[in-house]
Amino acid sequence: MWSPVQRVSLMSSTLFSSPSKIPVGIKAGSSNKYSKVANNTKELEDCEQANKLGAINSTLSNQSKEAFIDWARYDDSQDHFCELDDERSPAAQYVDLLLNPERYTGYKGSSAWRVWNSIYEENCFKPRSVYRPLNPLAPSRGEDDGESFYTWLEGLCLEKRVFYKLISGLHASINLHLCANYLLEETWGKPSWGPNLKEFKRRFDPVETKGEGPRRLKNLYFLYLIELRALSKVAPYFERSIVDLYTGNGEEDANTKTLLLNIFQDTKSFPMHFDEKSMFAGDKKGAKSLKEEFRLHFKNISRIMDCVGCDKCRLWGKLQTQGLGTALKILFSEKEIQKLPENSPSKGFQLTRQEIVALLNAFGRWFQTEFEFAQ
Repeated sequence: MWSPVQRVSLMSSTLFSSPSKIPVGIKAGSSNKYSKVANNTKELEDCEQANKLGAINSTLSNQSKEAFIDWARYDDSQDHFCELDDERSPAAQYVDLLLNPERYTGYKGSSAWRVWNSIYEENCFKPRSVYRPLNPLAPSRGEDDGESFYTWLEGLCLEKRVFYKLISGLHASINLHLCANYLLEETWGKPSWGPNLKEFKRRFDPVETKGEGPRRLKNLYFLYLIELRALSKVAPYFERSIVDLYTGNGEEDANTKTLLLNIFQDTKSFPMHFDEKSMFAGDKKGAKSLKEEFRLHFKNISRIMDCVGCDKCRLWGKLQTQGLGTALKILFSEKEIQKLPENSPSKGFQLTRQEIVALLNAFGRWFQTEFEFAQ
């Protein structure tokens, strides 16, 4: 399949014009380091462990470095019609995903919750007066176990309900992979990784989550169906002879494309996964406005991911977010994909190397999740 080495921008503060404008509430390590809490020995140890487990392994072979230069030269010769991250920025890094698997890093607590709270509260079309179930940052609501939230959610239009379910599914995916690859123990500097059932139950068990866990898993499955649908819709883009998935090795490129087309063919053999035509189907002016709002909200979420304080968490969070964003781009570009020329560069629809890598790696994470559930 596609080379596991991909470009991932780890630029921080991209949501704001300068670091000083980043809200204190979502900055990593914003608490007073001289306070009593900050000097708690246990918390200091946890922080040290999180920094160690969350560090990025940036090791690359000379062959890989030379290949990246060749890839960049090839990409620059192609026509692009979408906004790209600045890969030449000193803050951007090449990362080998095989050396940096998604797993538990020790990044947790209020810092992580503030990032997700910003994502849900600021981008999921939700009024401040409505609180998500089990949100530790929300005030106590007595006997309300989330019914008021879901009553509000069901009252939204289809597009906004879909948006929330996708973000919830993305959140569940990240949590599930951390539970599946957890630091069980560390002896003489050698960590032992494996599934943590206790942690899984804490996040997804119906009793421990007051019924919220199963909803999260259903949203994860919905996310998987959306991605599956996108893969089946984008097949014509890759079936064209002009698309060669260039890496510099002609034989491997041809084999990669053959394998990729086989995957697309398999996705077509499944029944309808999701009918995206039911979205943005009302009044043209209103639908266009809602679609743009949908796009901008999701784009803002991808920027918030830059505020994650753990390098490895940010890496996988951004990759899966970009993968989902690419899937949405595909689903809402059906007409442009159908009009693609067979033997000339794309003029109405284009996927960058980053988008392709994110799309396939994100689907790989979600497919692995579904496979694990089936065992």
